[in-house]
Amino acid sequence: MAVDFGVFVPQGWRMDLTEIADPAEQYEAMTNVARIAEETGAYDSIWLYDHFHTVPEPSMNTTFECWTATAGLARDTERVKIGQMVTCNGYRNPALLAKIASTVDVMSHGRLLFGLGAGWYEHEWRAYGYGFPEVPERMRAFREACEIIHRMWTEDGVVFDGEFYQINAPINEPKGVQKPHPPFWIGGGGEKVTLRLVARWGDACNVGGGDPETIRHKLGVLRGHCEREGRDYDEITRSTSVSVHLLDEGEDPDKATEKARMGRSYEEYAKQFIVGTPKEVISRLEPVVEAGANYIIVYLPRVAYDPEPVRRFAEEVAPRLRS
Repeated sequence: MAVDFGVFVPQGWRMDLTEIADPAEQYEAMTNVARIAEETGAYDSIWLYDHFHTVPEPSMNTTFECWTATAGLARDTERVKIGQMVTCNGYRNPALLAKIASTVDVMSHGRLLFGLGAGWYEHEWRAYGYGFPEVPERMRAFREACEIIHRMWTEDGVVFDGEFYQINAPINEPKGVQKPHPPFWIGGGGEKVTLRLVARWGDACNVGGGDPETIRHKLGVLRGHCEREGRDYDEITRSTSVSVHLLDEGEDPDKATEKARMGRSYEEYAKQFIVGTPKEVISRLEPVVEAGANYIIVYLPRVAYDPEPVRRFAEEVAPRLRS
């Protein structure tokens, strides 16, 4: 199976810019990683998170806004695609979001990957005044947003009168560069709503968090939805996201991950990251591919300070998984 790769840039959300004091230098560190990823030729895409507050706890540290950064990186790079994993539907009106995405697709000369999800980070929802609706309400709004965005990219004079959103023939010109529209990535593994939305509106999904059993199960559910929707399952990109900490041969894992752990125990860190040499990482990712994932989006720690792991993954891991 052919496998493509994406990589997250250090945006601040995961406390990955805290050792750089100047905000302008923080942004340039993010851009530097994006350019290095592009230069390797191994990554199909670079990715950002759509969050306002850091994790695992909200802190007074930089988190660059997702769509502003997406637009900036569209002009800071030339060839690599740019995506969001994923835009939170609750933070922007979907009609406006369709317009924003169309504009960025033009700015990037057709390199936008548009990611959308229902959202989950309660602290920032409430802090920014969005409230925090219960899951069923968020999912109903998400369902409406997917239809609105897709139709605004492909139709003129769209009228929609829903429970959450109403639009009356908004003009969305230009609609973007890519035809029939920018690739629509729908994030989340909800089996009743989200994966059905992928089958109906999506060009890609993101499921499983790198766990082969979960990926296999979720993709089986997606296949069933595709059959019911009359959709070709094989035309949907099937992605998963993983966190990887590359080691040198013979390097002590506990010592090598000390700075990246930021106070966490090694045991806790190793539950969230694949920690190992390139050969060990490959052995962990091969079952992910066998489970049906054909697109792997990797997060690499501390690359704002030392981008070498971006090159190492491109040279020592990605080619082996493509072969």
